[in-house]
Amino acid sequence: MSELKPAEIVEELDKYIIGQHNAKRSVAIALRNRWRRRQVDPELRDEIAPKNIILIGPTGVGKTEIARRLARLTDSPFYKVEASKFTEVGYVGRDVESMVRDLLELTINMLKVREQEAVQGKAREMAEERVLDLLLPESGTRHPPGSDLQAQEQDLNTPEIYESEKPAVSSETREKLRRMLRDGKLDHRQVEIDVQDKSSPMVEVFSNTGMEEMGINFKDMLGSLMPRGSSRRRRVTVAEAMEILTQEEAQGLVDMDKVVQDAIEKVEQSGIIFLDELDKITGKEGGQGPDVSREGVQRDMLPIVEGSTVTTKHGPVNTDHILFIASGAFHTSKPSDLIPELQGRFPIRVELDSLGKQDFVRILTEPKNALLLQYIALLRTEGLDVSFADEAIEEISRFAETVNNQTENIGARRLHTLLEHLLEDILFDAPDMDEKKIVIDQDFVDEKLRDVKEDEDLSRYIL
Repeated sequence: MSELKPAEIVEELDKYIIGQHNAKRSVAIALRNRWRRRQVDPELRDEIAPKNIILIGPTGVGKTEIARRLARLTDSPFYKVEASKFTEVGYVGRDVESMVRDLLELTINMLKVREQEAVQGKAREMAEERVLDLLLPESGTRHPPGSDLQAQEQDLNTPEIYESEKPAVSSETREKLRRMLRDGKLDHRQVEIDVQDKSSPMVEVFSNTGMEEMGINFKDMLGSLMPRGSSRRRRVTVAEAMEILTQEEAQGLVDMDKVVQDAIEKVEQSGIIFLDELDKITGKEGGQGPDVSREGVQRDMLPIVEGSTVTTKHGPVNTDHILFIASGAFHTSKPSDLIPELQGRFPIRVELDSLGKQDFVRILTEPKNALLLQYIALLRTEGLDVSFADEAIEEISRFAETVNNQTENIGARRLHTLLEHLLEDILFDAPDMDEKKIVIDQDFVDEKLRDVKEDEDLSRYIL
């Protein structure tokens, strides 16, 4: 759990997200409250529920990015799910619990990768021994004339190995081989290794407990009939064998029971689930078609947000302290249109600001991952030195604001469509261009966007 102060969290978010100060403050407070809860006496700790948040604002203003950066900043398990995916007609509230299972799977994979990285040194040593066994298998007789291993002995100036002198010479040969292996002199030599076959029969069954749970039950029931741990022979280079065997040994060194246990605790104590498009499940009563399922989805979602135990193939997961951050444009509905029980579980509501010209200027230039920096870096790979004049950036931002006002307001995503259209010719011709230094100025922007500017109908299609 991160011990960052709210002001430090906001400062970190400012490096990637422009504006939206109120939203940043709200998520920073919610995150700090999690740390505070961990410091409270155990008797009271379990009684303190997380303060879930609804972020209200049009698309492209930074709702998802705030939640994603927050999770990355604090190393919290994070999963984004579209609330509307549970509203398909005929599948009212279909497997809403799957978002908790998916969050746990992601966390297990994340921790497993970290554990494997931590044991890479030991795994490589074990893989090295296995490769040496392949190159110099234990034998009391000379290797057959013309074999690879006889050639290795000759390369290493090894005398013939007889039973009486085998141990000493074999050890010396092994150490010479080890030095050659570490120096990369054997990388291109071919060896045969047994590789675990990861493919397995797939049985998919739909049930009210979720497809995943039924699938794992079938695998357990039919386990005796299915071959486990089957392997196949592959002929690979020594370098490839080292990589394959290192990964295999690393997997064997990881204690998966501990990884699963740590993942469940991490999900329960610091997990974040981002519910996007919450406004799409706030239909009015008495609707037809898809609207009928919307309140049903809310009611199925309620126990998860409220706090319940979800059964997974790795064990039960309690959702009492998972932080839920919901978002939606709420153009045609309001948070008050949610069922009262669900409203009460999202006590913090934050309205995000629409983005204007000055915001776009800052988005293009200030963040660490600024859009202009991305295009400059991409074109630099072709040997092009591209720069943007201040007037050009102002013009792009002004035009983005105009198009958003005249057509659908898609926020900062408008900048992506504009820049792709603006730089299309350069991106296409970059490998063959003789001119290596290009300055994007206001005249260049006006020329490229002139036709789209003059024809409003065309701008609706192009931008």
